[in-house]
Amino acid sequence: MVGGIEILRAVARAPLHTVRLRDLAGLGANVWRAVDRLTEQGALTRIVHGVYSTPPDGRDGRTWKPPFEAAALALATARFGARQVALMGVSAARHWGAIPRAIGVAHIAVPRGGYAPTTLDRGGIVRFIPRDLDRLDLIVERTALGDGLVTTPAQTLFDLLVRRDTDELATEIAGAVRNLVPLVQTDEFEKVARRQNRRRPAVEKMTDELRARDAETG
Repeated sequence: MVGGIEILRAVARAPLHTVRLRDLAGLGANVWRAVDRLTEQGALTRIVHGVYSTPPDGRDGRTWKPPFEAAALALATARFGARQVALMGVSAARHWGAIPRAIGVAHIAVPRGGYAPTTLDRGGIVRFIPRDLDRLDLIVERTALGDGLVTTPAQTLFDLLVRRDTDELATEIAGAVRNLVPLVQTDEFEKVARRQNRRRPAVEKMTDELRARDAETG
């Protein structure tokens, strides 16, 4: 039977220290038994069925759970690969402090569609949004499980303005838009809008507001 040390090393080497159980199959027979034992001991923490992470800094996985957005990003990374996914929309807004309270819904940009929303073990729904990451303005940011991609404040603001309101988060999104504005430079927002080639009235209005702000602070 495969030893726990080999499993822990494999998970620790994985992007965001998170792997799918199927990706450990090459370590030997009955890997799932060893993973279950490590989870019961707190050496691993389960994100969803079949996906596990190593708690940072020797923490006990029986009591420590990753923050929601970090767990959602780690889940998507385990499924799609390193730097192939990004926090976006309300999740990026949460990362930038524009939504102060937890909302229980995560939006993750992924390279292809067709994936149903997933509920994490700790609660909260992860929605996988198909996007061309090469067209997004992204930055590498630190999460509780490691470094991952997040849309910049300018890209996040743009995405919220052109969103489809499917999560009944209109109040939170309106507040996030207000809170993101001070973090966004006008030229960065205009660059994002040109790259996306989507000139919605809300985007035009925001561009005018940012230009007016710049003129006042001139």
